[in-house]
Amino acid sequence: MPVDELARVDATAACPKHMEYGPCGGVGFDGSCEIDAAHACPFVQLDTVRWHGVVAERSPRPADPVPEPTVSAGAARVRALLETRRIVVADFPARALDPRSLEDCVAEMVGPVDAVLSGDAGPARVQFAPTYRARLIADAGILPFIGVNCRDRNRVALEGELAGLAHAGAGVVHCVTGDHTETGSRPDAQPVFDLDSTELAALARAAGHLVSVGESPTTPPIDRRAARLREKEKAGAELCFVNHCGGAEPVARFIAAARALGSTSRFIPCIPVVLDEGSAQLLRTFTTLVLPPGYLEGILCAADPREAGIAAAVELSRAMLAIDGVAGVDLSGGAAPGRETTHARDLAEIARRLEDVL
Repeated sequence: MPVDELARVDATAACPKHMEYGPCGGVGFDGSCEIDAAHACPFVQLDTVRWHGVVAERSPRPADPVPEPTVSAGAARVRALLETRRIVVADFPARALDPRSLEDCVAEMVGPVDAVLSGDAGPARVQFAPTYRARLIADAGILPFIGVNCRDRNRVALEGELAGLAHAGAGVVHCVTGDHTETGSRPDAQPVFDLDSTELAALARAAGHLVSVGESPTTPPIDRRAARLREKEKAGAELCFVNHCGGAEPVARFIAAARALGSTSRFIPCIPVVLDEGSAQLLRTFTTLVLPPGYLEGILCAADPREAGIAAAVELSRAMLAIDGVAGVDLSGGAAPGRETTHARDLAEIARRLEDVL
């Protein structure tokens, strides 16, 4: 086995998430593992792991035949929309396991907001399954972008979710490796990590989906994040959500670096939405968060934090939308408990103020 292949195998064995295509986005700014800051991420010092397929330790046995994948109608809708204009996506603020909250939030956002991104709900690690959540959101009247993580399901369960999401109306499947259970509210739950985000992207594309992935330009190895995105594209990704990295200039540099490597992705930068101390506190829980200098302080110290937060999100969104390659923005963050519907209404207000640049 070549030396570089041995190093990759060793890194996979040492990674708490057993990643094949590491590193994840949770690497500390000093290169440390998100699970144990005393240990370095085993992938940071490796060359970018090249796409070589979905790896299985053992070959599957023969099984009953399954139907051909259903091409996602939701994906066709999103592709058609992206051909006409830029879009506004919003992190979905509804309470977990609460259909009424879901319906109320959609009612506030439908129209100005094009789609909602529904993945992990911050401190809530128990939610409706992705397929059911997609159906509820689509039935309520807005396009669902559904986050699917590798923490909670093995590859067989993930393949079932992907098949269901194609029928349930998902516009995009957002593929993430996922935070480790040790870092969230459910350390009592056993993590799975049978696959990672790159492998999941390949399965999602094969299942007929429009696939998005995330990338963190300010997380080590900073000089190889664009190359890592290229490998995700080879696996099947078409959209890249750019995680919070300090403002428009770092996003522009990352997109330019990716384009120089041949990237064909459309980019959707994350916009931090802070409207009060509760939403600021939730945003602070994001892994390796980098905000524009003074962003939080300027909002929270204002006479009217809500208006200051809306204005700051609009200003930053306009700067992002001026970057070549940006296909839209994601209004990112969440609501303080009990303010989900109000937060959804404010997200819609941000989207309305952006209509002239979409």
